[in-house]
Amino acid sequence: MENKLLFQPGKIGNAHLKNRLVLPAMGSGFAEANGDAGDKIIRYYEERARGGCGLIITEICRVDDEHGVGMPNQMALTKLHHVYALENLVEAVHKHGSKVFVQLHHPGRQTKSYMMDGRDVVAPSAIPCQVTQEMPRALTTEECKGLVKKFVTAAKYAQMAGADGVELHAAHGYLLNQFLSLHTNKRTDEYGGSFEKRLRFITEIILGIKSVCPGFPISVRLSADEFVEGGNHLPEVVEIAKALEKLGVDSLNISCGTYESGLTIIEPYSIPEGWKGNLARTIKQAVSIPVIAVNNIKRPAVAEKMLEEGVCDFIASARGQLVDAEFGNKAFEGRDEDIRKCIGCLYCFKEIGALHRLKCAINPRLGRENIYQDLNPCGEGRKVVVIGGGPAGMEAAITLADRKYAVTLYEKREALGGALTMASMANHKDLIREYRDYLIRQVEKRDIEVVLNHEATLEEIQAQEPYAVFLAHGGQPMVFPIPGSEAMDTLVWDRILREGIKPEKKKILVIGGGVTGLEVAELLSEEGLGNQVKVVEMKGEVADSVYPSVKYKLVEALTKNQVDILVNKKLVAMEAGQAEIEDVKTGDKTKLDCDLVVYATGVRGQTDLVDEYNKHFNRVFACGDINKAGSILEATGQAYESAMALV
Repeated sequence: MENKLLFQPGKIGNAHLKNRLVLPAMGSGFAEANGDAGDKIIRYYEERARGGCGLIITEICRVDDEHGVGMPNQMALTKLHHVYALENLVEAVHKHGSKVFVQLHHPGRQTKSYMMDGRDVVAPSAIPCQVTQEMPRALTTEECKGLVKKFVTAAKYAQMAGADGVELHAAHGYLLNQFLSLHTNKRTDEYGGSFEKRLRFITEIILGIKSVCPGFPISVRLSADEFVEGGNHLPEVVEIAKALEKLGVDSLNISCGTYESGLTIIEPYSIPEGWKGNLARTIKQAVSIPVIAVNNIKRPAVAEKMLEEGVCDFIASARGQLVDAEFGNKAFEGRDEDIRKCIGCLYCFKEIGALHRLKCAINPRLGRENIYQDLNPCGEGRKVVVIGGGPAGMEAAITLADRKYAVTLYEKREALGGALTMASMANHKDLIREYRDYLIRQVEKRDIEVVLNHEATLEEIQAQEPYAVFLAHGGQPMVFPIPGSEAMDTLVWDRILREGIKPEKKKILVIGGGVTGLEVAELLSEEGLGNQVKVVEMKGEVADSVYPSVKYKLVEALTKNQVDILVNKKLVAMEAGQAEIEDVKTGDKTKLDCDLVVYATGVRGQTDLVDEYNKHFNRVFACGDINKAGSILEATGQAYESAMALV
């Protein structure tokens, strides 16, 4: 066991924890519509408990049905029937030796009235959030007192259900955070003004819980720095932490940011692990109670280092355990290389932001643990051919091998990886490279016949008489015919990524402002190459398919590299040394000096190939971009579903 500190037992209040690994709260949308913990969310948490997590903190749990809805299908503790449902969840987690804290939550101004059937959004003061952009109504003094009672009642319900403690969500710009911060609390009654008055709301909640639930552990989640002008920063939060300790709080869970500084809460792949360790360390040095902290942790070694350096007492890793429910067990056994690590794409948050249930780009079972409860290993050695060694092909091959099929995997290039290899060539894509290498290792560890440097033909596959064929060839880069293109030097994006081509001292137009186009533009605009790069996008914005934080970091890098981004524009003609661009709204045309045009206009499916295979085989499954252009989520999801559907 290499991660020794991570697997030392710990204690929060009277809750004894088997290790230092915590699953912090993250909204899932897996609860029932009435707020009950149903089979879907129970199975989700149970898998993380079985996977070695010491403490599970549930997703945001609603305490107020009238003005406190934070998301669809959100857990609630507002009615007695919620207690019975939560008891089932608690028992499922306890079965595996893990403990459960229920996170009590009210969104305050960070929600929408349509989430509450048109009822008011409420907050300490009538100050709108710049993200949700809805004017809240200031709570009356009596309403504040009523909400205190609702928090206390929810805590009592959690205790009745057998939970091991509660966590008050006073971070990320939600209601309790709003009362604590001068940025959002401009009240003049007993709940605003001085430091003590801004603490009164959470103080009354804590004292109320301690009164009706004596000995019941209370954790408080805090944003150590809001990273907004006029908000709480680390020195103020240190004083809040010390005040909470005096009130008898049993632990502090340290994060940072609000919706208005969301990049600091939800880090994309370009932000390193452990970047905010100083926030938790500073608070830990100021208090004697245990400190839990998130630090963008993806690797057990980084978690261990955080503990060694005294950053915190408990490691909170949400996305790490969403991607791999066995994170804890694998880390305990020293099998770090077998952990499927988060790639930082933030597809999970993109789905939640769209009011969908939580999904993961590279863990197709997430949220479907109740559907795919076992592998059903019924293959009996029947032969299956998988064509294409990218993410879809490898995911299919691994799943099929685990189901006891005899798998042959064909890849026309010299190594497995496919689109992942190209994606890993962009800047800050080490996590994509690690994911590719993880899949390759899993293929190698199974009895899968891998044939490289060979493009399998239909006739060749027919001769093998396979039980089923999985097509995961990927898509074909799209290049649209443009008048005059023969007079211009052109490249397709995949050659830049796959072959590492980097022209120098050129005026370059990158056609296509999706993620691939922006990443290619970043590579071509690197300092030292001497290129002048412009991105041309037909839509009104670039990278509209990814989470805003990912887009923000990409655009930030291009701005630093002095790349011009032209939206609502399309390439209509070329001639020697010039490209003609048309405004899609006005029809106005402009000529730009240009030495090289790079096509980054996406890929198209190969449905004709799928149709041809369907003529010759009874069981054909097409996965990923061969169907149509999509994300890693579509590729891995389709591959897993298809491999599980084969019987």
